[in-house]
Amino acid sequence: MKLYRRSRILTSTSKRSSAVLAASVVAATFLSWACRRQAGVQTRPYVAFVADQQGNTVAAADLDSLQMVASIPVPASPQQLGVRPRSHELYVVSASGRLSVITFPDLRVSREFRIGQTASSLVFSPDGRRAYLLAPDANELVSLDCQHQKELGRVRLKDKPSSVCLTPDGKTLIVSAPSHLYFLNAETRAELGSVQVGKAPGPMAVRPDGREVFVADTGANQVSAVQIPSRRLLANLDIAAPVSSLSVKPDGGEIFALSPQGSVIIILDAFHDDVEQTLTAGLHPVAGIFRSDMSVFYIATAGDGNITALDVQTRDVVAVAHAGTQPVAMALTPDESFLAVADAASSSLAILRTDRLGLVTAIPVGANPVDVAIPNWLK
Repeated sequence: MKLYRRSRILTSTSKRSSAVLAASVVAATFLSWACRRQAGVQTRPYVAFVADQQGNTVAAADLDSLQMVASIPVPASPQQLGVRPRSHELYVVSASGRLSVITFPDLRVSREFRIGQTASSLVFSPDGRRAYLLAPDANELVSLDCQHQKELGRVRLKDKPSSVCLTPDGKTLIVSAPSHLYFLNAETRAELGSVQVGKAPGPMAVRPDGREVFVADTGANQVSAVQIPSRRLLANLDIAAPVSSLSVKPDGGEIFALSPQGSVIIILDAFHDDVEQTLTAGLHPVAGIFRSDMSVFYIATAGDGNITALDVQTRDVVAVAHAGTQPVAMALTPDESFLAVADAASSSLAILRTDRLGLVTAIPVGANPVDVAIPNWLK
């Protein structure tokens, strides 16, 4: 089953006049009121946090009132948000090399770390006591003590790293670098070994049982599968086009890989290391997220401004909604009643109800929103 595809690519611009922005605010406010009144939308008081890369802020949007309630200044070019487990803290990774900690409910930066000239790829230990991220300019992996908010140490890597992930048990760190994956003990940060994979390995996905890691070889039409305990290459899977993101189905049985360049979704069998299916996915698919019951996979296509709901079992398209101009990141509310979509080109956060994939409103959140996170922090 081929996914819905629009024939016309919507154009966008990063610079908008104040008149257009003012009009969008008015339109969003009216649409929010009208949709909620007519459709009986029942929201809950979750807070959506949105990284505004151009405005150097993190916006906090109240999903009960459907309004932005705070704009929190952070270091230049925030690009990734991470919710620290078992806490009311949000970590903000800025491409300028800083890591900021925002506390809730006071919505302010309580701590800032200097990582390097650049910073990327934040992950937390399952208990939230440790955080790990990369300083790519220095070829370093940085380890942080989140409880005491201090740096624990750095590991100098042999090559420039591109991504880091952690096994579900929190014991093994995996770092992708040119042509290799490196494995480290998460507690001691000692290197356990390495394995050669494909060209320019980047984003990774670990099976929930922690037995296998998949890495997108971004320099080739390939995904590599590596056994974690033995650190052995199991397969180089040939695919239709290079992929930029990997999403693991919650039961670990399949990997959904998105290829913006090829405008396809590639579904991999994670237990048998095989390519199951390749589906057309609209224009430039850039982000995907599963419902926790594995029934639906939501796909954001930046080239046509659409969100597609794909039935995971049948591969049929359940619904398609137009969410804006250039959706680049998504997050489900903890109750999975709503989907929040960061739209980089329209400077907004689109809110869609998931029961019928209908647009509720668009909340202005800054010039260039690139990531969104919705913690389970009810007021």
